[in-house]
Amino acid sequence: MSAKPSDGHGSELKWFKSSYSTDDGPACVEVASAPGTVHIRDSKHEHGPQLAFGATQWAAFVSHAADR
Repeated sequence: MSAKPSDGHGSELKWFKSSYSTDDGPACVEVASAPGTVHIRDSKHEHGPQLAFGATQWAAFVSHAADR
C-alpha cells in the first residue's frame, strides 16, 4: 500500500487515500495524522463524520488488521 495525498478542501489535516482505494469503488478510506491522533474518513463524504484515534489505539488496530 502507498499513500496518495488528497485535496483537503481547506481542512487543516493533510489527508491520504490508500492506493488500494479506487475512485469508483465503495470502500475509499482516507487517513490524516496529527500530533498524537490519527483521523479516518470516507473519501466520498469528505465533510461527513470522521473517527479519531490515539496513537496507541491506531497501532493496535493496524497490527490487528495486518494479521487478517
